[in-house]
Amino acid sequence: MFNHLKIWRNGEMVPWKDVTVPILSHGLSRGSALFEVFGIHPGPEGPLAFRMDRHLDRLFNSMNVLGMTPGATREQIQEGVIQAVKANNVQRGLIKLMAYWGEEAVIALVLESKLDIAICAIPEFEALSLDQARPIDVCFTKWRKIRADMLPSEAKACANYLSGMLARKDAMSRGYDLGILLTADGLVAEGSIESIFMVKDNVLQTPPLGNILSSITRMSILEAAQVYDIDVKETPITPEQLQHADELFTCHSGIKVLPVKRIEDRNLDPVPGPVTAKAMDMMNRICTLQDKRFKHWFQPVY
Repeated sequence: MFNHLKIWRNGEMVPWKDVTVPILSHGLSRGSALFEVFGIHPGPEGPLAFRMDRHLDRLFNSMNVLGMTPGATREQIQEGVIQAVKANNVQRGLIKLMAYWGEEAVIALVLESKLDIAICAIPEFEALSLDQARPIDVCFTKWRKIRADMLPSEAKACANYLSGMLARKDAMSRGYDLGILLTADGLVAEGSIESIFMVKDNVLQTPPLGNILSSITRMSILEAAQVYDIDVKETPITPEQLQHADELFTCHSGIKVLPVKRIEDRNLDPVPGPVTAKAMDMMNRICTLQDKRFKHWFQPVY
């Protein structure tokens, strides 16, 4: 469905269908690929990237944590994003950036070569459902979040998302939209690709960093909430506390605030609740450039 698009790969714009890797590439056969996803929003003079600087910070941190060497500089990747957005005429959509070893690794487990870089600029289409906040049902999944001393949770690596896939399948098989992963200690961690927020007594709460991904959207909500006079707290959350929350919502790059209408067998009412509604309005105002206090969160890609 994307064959009409082009991908920036290692400094060149290449037709989508021609960007391939060997079946035994390290990124595929060993699951070592890294990625970042961020939004493209229309601006008055051209498309803008949402917090691209922070996403690139995290990408290079992921490579550093895993001892990998990028095949392009930060400046080259930024220019690659601009070229990909222009080539595919993206006004609203997503960037999915992949850093991976494309070379074959039949036996080798550790490679010393530089990572290939591919940048996919995808225009908005119906299935993306960008910022379409349809309230969802969530449950606790039987799968646990991998401990940070087993795989570094701060690295946005493809291998870290196998548990997320299993959690989503588990939830869907039981009639829910999303499965919530607990840590090895039994505390609330996150969803498959989502950060979790709860509201209790008008205080917005979310699990602390350590066993969860350092989500850029999560960070943005925490930073903006303080400007919007929303009380926020990063604190360990038990499943019981989450299940008895006044309000719940999730967030990720595609949908900044997604209200929860049911957790396990408990229905929440109203949905969205007042704090969630305020957070939704807050992020909508920021992402539609109505709040000039956050204009530095957007980088031109035109």
